[in-house]
Amino acid sequence: MKFSDRQSKVPKHNYPDSFSEQIKSLEKDSILERLNQSRLTYKDDRYRPIYHYVNPENTLNDPNGLCYWKGNWHLFYQAYPPEDPRQHWGHAYSKDLIHWNDLPYAIYPNPEEACFSGATFVEENRVIAMYHGTKAGNMIAVSEDDLLLNWKKINNNNPVIKIENDDGSPLPYRVFDPCIWRKGEYYYSLSGGTLPHNPSGRRTRANFLFKSKDLISWDYLHPFIEGDSFTRIGDDGACPYFWPIGEDRYILYFFSHMSGGQALLGDYDKKRDKFLVTSHHEFNFGAAHPGGVHAPSATTYLNGKNILIFNMNNSKDTHRWNQLMTLPREIGIAGEDRINKDVLSIKPAGDIESLRSNHKSIKNLEIVPNKETLLDSIIGNSIEIDLEIDVKKSNMFELRVLRSKDCDEYTKISFYKNRGFRDWEKYQGWDVSKRLSASDSIISIDTSYSSVDSNVLSRAPETAPFYLSENENLKLRIFIDRSVLEVFANDRQCLATRLYPSKKDSLGVSVISRGSESEIISLDAYDMDNIYEK
Repeated sequence: MKFSDRQSKVPKHNYPDSFSEQIKSLEKDSILERLNQSRLTYKDDRYRPIYHYVNPENTLNDPNGLCYWKGNWHLFYQAYPPEDPRQHWGHAYSKDLIHWNDLPYAIYPNPEEACFSGATFVEENRVIAMYHGTKAGNMIAVSEDDLLLNWKKINNNNPVIKIENDDGSPLPYRVFDPCIWRKGEYYYSLSGGTLPHNPSGRRTRANFLFKSKDLISWDYLHPFIEGDSFTRIGDDGACPYFWPIGEDRYILYFFSHMSGGQALLGDYDKKRDKFLVTSHHEFNFGAAHPGGVHAPSATTYLNGKNILIFNMNNSKDTHRWNQLMTLPREIGIAGEDRINKDVLSIKPAGDIESLRSNHKSIKNLEIVPNKETLLDSIIGNSIEIDLEIDVKKSNMFELRVLRSKDCDEYTKISFYKNRGFRDWEKYQGWDVSKRLSASDSIISIDTSYSSVDSNVLSRAPETAPFYLSENENLKLRIFIDRSVLEVFANDRQCLATRLYPSKKDSLGVSVISRGSESEIISLDAYDMDNIYEK
């Protein structure tokens, strides 16, 4: 396969190998100076977050290759440099997953037309990046230096898994967003895609498995997943990340262009090289567009946990930028229920507490039913709210954030006790109280009234299930950062969306208890520091 020259127009520099020398070199780096200057042009943008990662220039897309290397976390992403707006791999690093430092572009297109999504695999002496090169195939580049600044493509800059046969004959697999891991003496890779398995002719999610001894010659094995009764017909398996989780389980994160970010959990049959699916988790509760989370990037972490991050789509066009990253999430196994074999734990990751200032606290506040209660001391559009509520008597608890004084704008976070699907394994008869205690609860974000701006695209409410036991309090961690909202519920569920309040006074917070009273046991609110002000 021959390719025409697709050399990037973005300047590319060579850097020293050691951290101290690299930092010194970056002080005078023209690309990094340009990125720093570009970031300054956005400092007064009312919708640009201050503690979520946003790329320094132009827009971004999928996060790629999240990894930990020589004391630093590294985040790569699809970037669009202004002088050559094809996807390159943008790059940032962090000591704590919260304070990010921009770095020059990492991987440049050529011979591929653009550098699409992929993953990294960390070895003792190098980091391997495997990604999709459009109009070429799946590519591999390696880096060995301290800050992963210098990348070299293997196989003489050619794809290691071609997008088509040399004779033009069809392939039995899709060549698309790959991930990579190692088992024994072999490397393994998944390539995302679909198969026309459904009798209706509609495509179904598939991920195709390859193995190699040398990273250059790859043998196709078979579709990797067995027993998937969870994903929808029409889903695809883009941006896969396959990692161990818990003591003996495995998880496959992926993105469906139809229904958003998801994960399959199960057992890895290493003799047959098959992934046996036993349970499922969604990260989107509606379409990814507009304003939803998009593609995942994940890596292993301590004690059987993973670190996961998504990019988020916009709901309004902003000047020369639109997308951003969620907060990193720590993913683990919370336990088992009687239907889903594994229940995920989902927590914000990194040193987020280091951003806190101006602490405000409320204790033991009784909320009378059916009346909005303003929390006058809690205001802001870049804040964290940690909340514990006794909802044993209430049918519904509602928190309104980014509320204007006239209540024309607000975003509603609602909890519906035992209003989700019934778990028939927990079902104990026709008594109403027993039926309800066997049902999931619901947490939702409704942005219907978030903005009076007609240019903001509407999004149906994000509505997610999670089980709250009869004697358990509702615990919420809420992160508001100008145009992004993330809500973590009892460390077992997370929702996120974009929002664009247009009124300057859309900063308030209020609560409502429906049906019966509830009690705020504790509420702690913090202003959050700007990670880009150094």
